[in-house]
Amino acid sequence: MKIRVSAVQYKLQNIKSFEEFAKQCEHYVRTAQEFGAEFVLFPEFFTTQLLSMGDGQNPLTINELPGFTEQYQTLFRTFAVQTGMHIIGGTHVIRRDDKLFNVAHLFYPDGRIEEQAKLHITPTEVEEWNMEKGDSFRIFETDKGKIAILTCYDIEFPEIVRMAKAKGADVIFCPSCTDDRHGFHRVRYTCHARAIENQVYVVVTGTVGSLTNVDFMRANFGQAAIITPNDIPFPPKGIMAEGELNDDMIITSDLDLSLLYEVRAKGSVTTWRDRRTDIYTDWETIEG
Repeated sequence: MKIRVSAVQYKLQNIKSFEEFAKQCEHYVRTAQEFGAEFVLFPEFFTTQLLSMGDGQNPLTINELPGFTEQYQTLFRTFAVQTGMHIIGGTHVIRRDDKLFNVAHLFYPDGRIEEQAKLHITPTEVEEWNMEKGDSFRIFETDKGKIAILTCYDIEFPEIVRMAKAKGADVIFCPSCTDDRHGFHRVRYTCHARAIENQVYVVVTGTVGSLTNVDFMRANFGQAAIITPNDIPFPPKGIMAEGELNDDMIITSDLDLSLLYEVRAKGSVTTWRDRRTDIYTDWETIEG
């Protein structure tokens, strides 16, 4: 009933080749493997590091990032197969029907790749990068249970996490990318709210560092955290583990799923069971 998870505070720094990117990613993957992780989470937009290979005269733009999709997927599929871990490969920008989508990737140990497009996109993504919203939401079956992947801004909308819990997800993975304290705390506080409301675990992480020649990725403010409901079996502040703010590092912790079932049945509060579904939507009935 336990899952060991790691979350990467990925340091964005200028690189000159895809091989440099691959080497940095391998460092984090191997570290998580040494810690015995079964799931490892990378942040949102971490593959924008590939755009830093452009120079001042010929900078790479977000429209060119989908050109790295095959290399990125091959790299992370190999990592997952070699290590036996489930890797939530942050998000990567892909092109479908000449439109850009911000897509989270789940790499299974058996070589499968599954995707979840970001459902709620920020004004910057729309106005500066001309991105499109994802149009479907799903739960991922793993040999350790059901999980959901909700990217950054997604976690700020309580309805979608209600749906995830109704579909059976016990762990929400939230890859994130925020450029200042305001955005960081918005995501962090709502992660805690979603964990309390739905009595689930939330694993969140963000980018740190800077890409000095990539528009809208010059500033990053991030911290990984493994968040629990606030009840007696868990830490009082609802934080199982957290990284050092804005440092290049990885955190690891064990998630005991049996504790979730315990507090849902007889916790100090039973927020999932005590929903007023006579007043508002019962997603469990609709999604079940």
